[in-house]
Amino acid sequence: MRIVAADTGGALLDEEYNPIGLIATAAVLVEKPYKTATTSMVRYANPFDYDMSGRQAVREEAFLAVELARGVKPNVIHLDSTIGGIEVRKLDEPTIEALTITDRGKEVWKDLAKDLQPLAKKFWEETGIEIIAIGKSSVPVRIAEIYSGLYTARWAIDYAKEHGKAIVGLPRYMEVEIRPGKIYGESLDPREGGLFGEIEANTEGIGWELYPNPLVRRFMVLEVWRE
Repeated sequence: MRIVAADTGGALLDEEYNPIGLIATAAVLVEKPYKTATTSMVRYANPFDYDMSGRQAVREEAFLAVELARGVKPNVIHLDSTIGGIEVRKLDEPTIEALTITDRGKEVWKDLAKDLQPLAKKFWEETGIEIIAIGKSSVPVRIAEIYSGLYTARWAIDYAKEHGKAIVGLPRYMEVEIRPGKIYGESLDPREGGLFGEIEANTEGIGWELYPNPLVRRFMVLEVWRE
């Protein structure tokens, strides 16, 4: 099975490790043996002007996943939204009202469905490919999350080269290593079977340090500076 998945992760942090805004939405194609991505793409947000309600992330994930899927033609698309694996094309208002999520979550999805239900329905009619809101139970979504961390590290490098320094928070349970010409990352959760990823990057002229976020367990901080 070939699965396209998308997730948003990585946050720009201030000096006190508080999140300012999210950075990278990644879409990936994952194939057997489901440990890393065959291909990936990214869309960067402006972390200084970011909607932290979740609407911006899910909307961008859906559109980027469809963009990748049009080229690679997977069997299905997985989105990082935990609402029971429902097909997004079926998310009309009565269906959303019946979901076992919070009232706030229902309001968010009613807003999102205005854009995403027509997108999913049109894409399904054209290709027969479903967009599934499956959330964190999906291994490809987790791999997309790892790639969002890799692209966050690449964004931090570019930002540090221009501004001198960047402090970013990586997605949960992952670490990165900045190597010559590339960034490697892997899951720190031993239960996940060795999920990993790698992207190309211009890594010359920077220093870096990786350490636990002192305010939030399970999350690592990547600090990058221009040398």
